[in-house]
Amino acid sequence: MAVAIRLSRGGAKKRPYYRIVVSDSRSARDGKYLEQIGTYNPMLAKDDPARVKLSEDRARHWLSVGAKPSDRVLRFLDAAGVLERAPRNNPKKGEPGEAARERAEEKVAKLAAAEEAAKAAEEEAKAPAEEAVAEEVAAEEVVTEEVVTEEAVPEEVAAEEAPAEEAPAEEVPAEEAPAEEAPAAEEAATEEAGEEKAE
Repeated sequence: MAVAIRLSRGGAKKRPYYRIVVSDSRSARDGKYLEQIGTYNPMLAKDDPARVKLSEDRARHWLSVGAKPSDRVLRFLDAAGVLERAPRNNPKKGEPGEAARERAEEKVAKLAAAEEAAKAAEEEAKAPAEEAVAEEVAAEEVVTEEVVTEEAVPEEVAAEEAPAEEAPAEEVPAEEAPAEEAPAAEEAATEEAGEEKAE
């Protein structure tokens, strides 16, 4: 008969509680056992001393008889100093399985397809926007041409009216001329007045 030291689950749903038992390796996990040598309560904090309770002398007895501990129980025995557990190295531990790799590849392909679709949608959105900008520029050119033609007409009208405006400008110097002649006339009048007084 092969004897194993392993965990036997008890407790309620989502509230596990384990017994550390010595049992026949062929019996059911939660079935009959030869002896209970401790308890394990994973619901308690890791630093709580009541998390793992183990009878070290009974564990040494069953190990001396040839009982094989499970990996989890071997960890408890190593922590208690009963039996040393050799460190293990599993370089593939963090690697995903085949199904997970396939799902990741499908996800990457879907993301790439979605990015291409988004780029195509942006290009389609840019094309009408560029056409709208071109239409606005063309409309602005038409408006500026109309403004230029409207501005050209007043310039022609202004050119025709310019001689009429220049005439008053020419009259202004003519008015200034009599003003300049006025002092000469005053001087002449004062001279005549001076002659009359002399007589």
